Amino acid sequence: MLKYLFPFIETFLLTIGLVFFALPLAKKIPWDVRDDLRHIHRKGVYRIGGIAMVLAFNLVVIFNKDLVMSSELFGFILASIILLFVGVWDDIKEVYWKTQLFFQIAISVLIFILGVRIYYITNPLNGGVIDLDLGKTVLIALLLVIFWVVFVINSLNWIDGVDGLSGGVSLISVATIFFLSFRPEVNQPPIAIMCSILAGAILGFLVFNFNPAKILAGTSGSMFMGFSLAVLAIFSGTKIATAILVLTIPLVDFIWVICERINKGESIFRPDNNHLHHKLLEIGWSQRKIAVYYYLITAIIGVIALNTRVIGKSITLLISILIVIFISLETRRKLAKLHRS
Repeated sequence: MLKYLFPFIETFLLTIGLVFFALPLAKKIPWDVRDDLRHIHRKGVYRIGGIAMVLAFNLVVIFNKDLVMSSELFGFILASIILLFVGVWDDIKEVYWKTQLFFQIAISVLIFILGVRIYYITNPLNGGVIDLDLGKTVLIALLLVIFWVVFVINSLNWIDGVDGLSGGVSLISVATIFFLSFRPEVNQPPIAIMCSILAGAILGFLVFNFNPAKILAGTSGSMFMGFSLAVLAIFSGTKIATAILVLTIPLVDFIWVICERINKGESIFRPDNNHLHHKLLEIGWSQRKIAVYYYLITAIIGVIALNTRVIGKSITLLISILIVIFISLETRRKLAKLHRS
């Protein structure tokens, strides 16, 4: 277990060290003032979490003797660095959403070319597989990778509006994939090592991000966490079903908000305060309560995901989605009642 524990500790301590190093520098950067409704801002809280996490993660991965620098891993590292530059660019001076989307698609194509692929889809009804690695299905596999990566990146980015929320959900999701990698049918120790490294980076960030936050993940951090989870889900035997389960809340919230914007005739990328965590804040919940609430639900679903098969996962996913929808509807009902009184 030491080969998993040591990388975790190394990344945890390195992330903390990089945050302390970056804080004095952050005070000298002319950060763009944000007026959007997605985030809660306080003066003196800088968006440097992503810089510390990406650098710490990649340094430990590169120098870890138990990991082989395959083309897939190289693609993962290269794509994360590209996202870091795009994210920092957005954190300092807001980047148009089309530019962000372009780079998200570009890094998805990049990792696909370098071997990060969805080779098959598991039939949720009978456990059979649909091969995506032959002939014309290669294009379908590429589109699936693009959709999956962009979907998860933005889902994590959009819940990054409350202290500790995106980091905590990501940490629990990484832990789930970590334990999944030890399952007999998966058996991928290298993935477990990468998960331990990523977990160390996220936990090191959370030391400073849990309410009251001293730093924020920023676009660079939230996109990195979403991208890493998306890729690790593909690496670990295409266990995307498990990742979807543990990310039920942000994924459902993402779809819910997009549907609301389409219904109102608004741009789907226009920031607003219609996310579930915003509604919970409006009915009086504290940031800490919201974060712990998300953690608890994510952890429960993660445990269930690790102990169910394909059909069980499908049933659990359906139930989880219905529960999150019920919570969203009930929260909005309470909010409407408060507005009327």
